[in-house]
Amino acid sequence: MNFTETAWKVFNQSIIDYHITDNVDTPVNNPYSKDSLEHLLYAKNWIDTVQWHLEDIIRDENIDPTEALKLKRTIDSSNQKRTDLVEYIDSWFLEKYRNISPNVDAKINSETPAWAVDRLSILALKVYHMRLEAQRESASDEHRKNCSVKLNTLLEQQKDLSEAIDQLLFDIENGNIKMKVYKQMKMYNDESLNPILYQNVKNA
Repeated sequence: MNFTETAWKVFNQSIIDYHITDNVDTPVNNPYSKDSLEHLLYAKNWIDTVQWHLEDIIRDENIDPTEALKLKRTIDSSNQKRTDLVEYIDSWFLEKYRNISPNVDAKINSETPAWAVDRLSILALKVYHMRLEAQRESASDEHRKNCSVKLNTLLEQQKDLSEAIDQLLFDIENGNIKMKVYKQMKMYNDESLNPILYQNVKNA
């Protein structure tokens, strides 16, 4: 089983485990060893899955504004955790490939392995939920047919993205691409970088 096959399996296990309760407050119960890549992948997808449903909830037109603000801040916090975990996964790859000497003509990819994996995790959620819609008995035949077409496109995208990720890892392993990571340096949660936050601290 290659890397993306393993990742896809772990992502889908996380999604299925979440939907046992289908509750955004359900604590994660990661079944993998803490020092394994699978542990990171499961944790990453769990965050994505919870956030997927938070985004659904906040779009309820009848939601209480106070509750919506709380949810928005929860989503912001989730985004930060998601970014942090992507960087942990990239750190795992950096350690894995630390003894690889890039070729003289090695190129730099526009996307790190972990950010490509981030896309694959979100894609697993799209496939899961589109499949539900394609099979939903309460929906019209036309709705199910349209969703089936979209599902086939998503599955094609899974195949292409998986191939691209595996090729990227192959090229890094063989010195054709340099493994280089930049921290995201998000500014909106940082009291020293977000003007609204540091002005509030100054005026407190």
